[in-house]
Amino acid sequence: MADVPPSVKGMNDVLPPEVSKWHFLEQKARDVLESFAYREVRTPILEYTPLFVRSVGEVTDVVEKQMYTFDDRDGRSVTMRPEGTAAAVRAYIERAQWNLEPVTRWYYLGPMFRHERAQRGRLRQFHQVGAELFGVDEPTVDAEMIAMLVALLGELGLPAGAVQVTLNSLGDFDERVTYRERLVKFFRAHEHALDDESRRRLETNPLRILDSKSPEVKALVASAPVLLDSLGEASKARLEKVREALAALGVAYEVDPRLVRGLDYYTATIFELKTTAGELGAQNTVCGGGRYDRLVESLGGPKTPALGFGLGVERTLLALAEPAENYEPTLGVFFAPMDAAALAFALPLAHGLRKGGLRVEIEHRAASLKNLKSQFRRADKLKARLVAIVGSNEIASGKLTIKDLASGQQHEVPVAELETKVRGLLD
Repeated sequence: MADVPPSVKGMNDVLPPEVSKWHFLEQKARDVLESFAYREVRTPILEYTPLFVRSVGEVTDVVEKQMYTFDDRDGRSVTMRPEGTAAAVRAYIERAQWNLEPVTRWYYLGPMFRHERAQRGRLRQFHQVGAELFGVDEPTVDAEMIAMLVALLGELGLPAGAVQVTLNSLGDFDERVTYRERLVKFFRAHEHALDDESRRRLETNPLRILDSKSPEVKALVASAPVLLDSLGEASKARLEKVREALAALGVAYEVDPRLVRGLDYYTATIFELKTTAGELGAQNTVCGGGRYDRLVESLGGPKTPALGFGLGVERTLLALAEPAENYEPTLGVFFAPMDAAALAFALPLAHGLRKGGLRVEIEHRAASLKNLKSQFRRADKLKARLVAIVGSNEIASGKLTIKDLASGQQHEVPVAELETKVRGLLD
């Protein structure tokens, strides 16, 4: 075992039974998103690097420190996607999607890659459920997306009281410039209280100082200028309409005037969803998103209002308290043949049930065929509901002995009636 190459740090295997919990989350996400008329898209894991530099922002932590970037064999710089929006926007522009439909609703599920310090709920290969909506500028659609996410977390089993929605507005471009100038002036007057990272951000991306984890910097940020104070009447009115729509949809929220997002493309409405459920601890944000009304145009498309979100799968799974075993599907039938002849007899029967959509296992191992007790133990471990016992008597009579592990009852079932009887017992 010492010679086995280790897995890459921060890139984890997902094995049974844990993968069943993933299936549960993914299916709930598909169900909720499709009920809101979103359709799935699948973009490549690799994109040319300038896509992320131009969209995410050259002086963001993602681009400066975290991207997996290398030259391919043609000598062009490519990057493993660190987030999903940029690739979706690139696909939207390349397909001239605005010519096909006035409003586009897309969603995606898949891995993203960032080289950051691996820790619980934060990995180098992590997975997101994301969605993008192109073509609508109304504040009501911002509220609709937030309400959709609250509904999704509810479908996953998170109590309503354990989910917190925070909301803010970044305003328009000119308002952000004004706020940036006020923020720089404030931090320059208190530069002695900044750590090295915040001093660097002061020169490149001062809004990111608001996200500092340093206790000293966080204390300073508490008295820094607030973005909402730099908003004009139109931006304030828009935020108020989002709030009214959220109230109409029954979504509880808080306005956090210091909320910012880590990527440069965001404008106007931004939001985060946090939860106190499960095992997340202090790092309890599971979802974030907002509007990016300038991004499509900046990448070469027409002026297009847009918004989206990314929900962290690993983090959300940590919020689900039930153990992974509880999400595993039950096994319909376990076939327990008593010898090689019984195995040969049972194999096509198991195959027929599988073709009918039932979940079936059959013992193949020669050493276990004569040990009925060990086969029952295996059936129990696999959470089988029924055990079909097949021996010489069953072959001769053409009737299988079916034991219902839930009730303890046994049934003699003619082979011709097997599927009908099994379905009846499982129902």
